[in-house]
Amino acid sequence: MPLYDYVARNRSGKEVRGVVNADTPEFAASTLTDRGLLDVQITEHIRVATVESLLARLKRISRRDIVIFARQLSVLVSANVPLVQSLRALINQTTNSQLQKVLESVADEVEAGAKLSDAMAQHHAFSDFMVNMIRSGETSGRLADVLEYLADQEEKDYDLTAKIRGAMMYPAFIVTGLSIVGFVMVTWVLPKLTDVLAETGAQLPLSTRILIGVSSFFQHWWWLVIILVVGAIVGLQFAIRQPLGRAVWDAMKIRMPIFGGLFKRIALVRFARSMDTLLAGGVDEVTALGIASNVVGNATYRDILLRTQKEVEDGNSIVTVMSGNKAVPVMLVQMLAVGEDTGKIREVLRRLAAFYNREIDNMVGNLVTLIEPLIMVIMGVAVGTMVAAVILPMYNIANSF
Repeated sequence: MPLYDYVARNRSGKEVRGVVNADTPEFAASTLTDRGLLDVQITEHIRVATVESLLARLKRISRRDIVIFARQLSVLVSANVPLVQSLRALINQTTNSQLQKVLESVADEVEAGAKLSDAMAQHHAFSDFMVNMIRSGETSGRLADVLEYLADQEEKDYDLTAKIRGAMMYPAFIVTGLSIVGFVMVTWVLPKLTDVLAETGAQLPLSTRILIGVSSFFQHWWWLVIILVVGAIVGLQFAIRQPLGRAVWDAMKIRMPIFGGLFKRIALVRFARSMDTLLAGGVDEVTALGIASNVVGNATYRDILLRTQKEVEDGNSIVTVMSGNKAVPVMLVQMLAVGEDTGKIREVLRRLAAFYNREIDNMVGNLVTLIEPLIMVIMGVAVGTMVAAVILPMYNIANSF
């Protein structure tokens, strides 16, 4: 939603300024009037890039900080501590200075009469999923229950992400180390050995000639290799930020051998968990599908959920779009259809989330087990090929005497 700056007077006549999140200027003015503010003046909020704002972007608020905040706020609100007092207490609890500033702004807005969800919606630190969940709790009068449920789901999603990153850390470290060592060897070490072999004038094996060619290229054009690698990484990141590039990249991810199944199950777990959480918070199915589409983290599934949202809004089944789509497992479609027919959609979603979460655990465990010997085999082949390309001609020269 757009942001609007406002200037107004409170009931005691004191001037107050701030920023409000609303669809239109009229709705912004109406929201502020409902808070008890008078003589409201609305202007469009203009974001100015200052040194402070740039530094704030560099110091990100981590997912772990948000998870801890959600759990602490849940505990305080459940203990009947007033909301503003809870937010003020959490400002001193967090060690992230950027999050402290965000919480100060949220606390000020809530104290001025804003809803917690509206105050949080003004900051990118809080996801649409979290904001809409809290909004549903405010509407239904079950804010404490929704916060507790939300904290549980945020912790589960954080644990899932941490588990995947932990599993990929070892192979990423090994591959990076091998790439650096290989680059140094090919660029500076091997040329000295291959020069000696070339000076003998003997007929060199094909593997040695290839190695000499590669070494010569890296020795003279190493700077170009670095530029191309860095350019490819930056170009890929830029392309992924574009809608078309993101769609192509996400479609490729779920079709990758070995890892494709893992990426697919991660998206399905997020869909099932977010839908269950939103429905438990009183959010209607159409709105829940729209929010869940921004939670799955994959453009392919986001498109499926947005089209499903339109179908459900038109009165059709939730599985209309999913049926026959290769990206959606048949089991998920069948279970959702049964849940829709029996009115137990939330129970089905919980079971689906638990099932795919167990599959992720098994896949991650298998990957960790398989990656280590696979890397050792690749290392052995690479080192063996390199050594053979150097030793074999030396052996042939020695036999010629």
